[in-house]
Amino acid sequence: MGLDFTAIDFETANGFRGSPCAVGLSKVRGGVVVEEASWLMRPPENHDRFDHHNVRIHGIRPEQVAGLPRFGELFPEIGAFIGGDVLAAHNAAFDLGVIRSGLEVSGLPGPAYDYVCTVMLSRRCYSLVSNSLPYAAEEAGVPLLNHHDAAEDARACAGILIDIAARNGAGSIAELFLSLGLTVSRQPAFDPLRDPLSKPSRSALDALAAGVAAPAGRAFQPGWPEEGANPAPNAAAAPDHPLYGQTVVFTGELAIPRPEAKIRSAELGARPESRVTARTTVLVVGDGFVAADLRSGRLTGKARRVLELHERGRRIEVLSEGEFLQMLGGHLAAALA
Repeated sequence: MGLDFTAIDFETANGFRGSPCAVGLSKVRGGVVVEEASWLMRPPENHDRFDHHNVRIHGIRPEQVAGLPRFGELFPEIGAFIGGDVLAAHNAAFDLGVIRSGLEVSGLPGPAYDYVCTVMLSRRCYSLVSNSLPYAAEEAGVPLLNHHDAAEDARACAGILIDIAARNGAGSIAELFLSLGLTVSRQPAFDPLRDPLSKPSRSALDALAAGVAAPAGRAFQPGWPEEGANPAPNAAAAPDHPLYGQTVVFTGELAIPRPEAKIRSAELGARPESRVTARTTVLVVGDGFVAADLRSGRLTGKARRVLELHERGRRIEVLSEGEFLQMLGGHLAAALA
């Protein structure tokens, strides 16, 4: 078996991961992209509100998808393109979660998928100050010209996995993961009429029943952000999540309260701390920071400290708040993915 897989990327209409409005797919055979597909779509009914945060990033507006098939109607075509392939995505927990939640709120069952996360592989195989998709794609030799176009993002993800396999002399995903001592993850099949709903879907449906719109963040509050306590990491969290085992520090104004960010990261197996130290592995930067700011110099003091440590060989990753929220799978998740 050669290096065969399908790379996938979703864009969503709002902070609920079950609101896909675009998908891009790149099919790889023998380490070469051989076929691509992309669709615009209406998100599932009752979850098709477009938040300005998301529109600002991916540029897709509700009028562009008006009258198009909904995600549930398109999924047979999407699923047929994927077939039995292993799925690859940059922060795969989010994109696989889009499939699950999108089908759950559509009242449809979903197949099982084996999947790999190129964020995790980038951390393992590259030495980057940020493993966001544009940085990892540039390292892989497939520069991303139009980030947040679903088709281009899927193509970049495919290029990253192809490059990492080549650097490790692996002719298949199985060989790559064996060489790295990793295990391919699996999202099991599910039927929303029989199986418990995922937490994001349950929360979205509960909010809908209560007539409450999903929050789109909070207004800026001047002053020093409250740090809050540093909860212990959840030992029962999934070890294949990109935050599991990381020591996370937050800087700048976040769209969610910093104590909440700490609690939610700890639930996923991270260890939140209040300052950058020798233990720090991830710095999350608020205030609208994006990965490009690492080059432009628009940095907080903590971010400058991380760059200094990185230049000394310390492996500390810088995430925008949007990337962090996408890893949480919570509100605003797709806004700055």
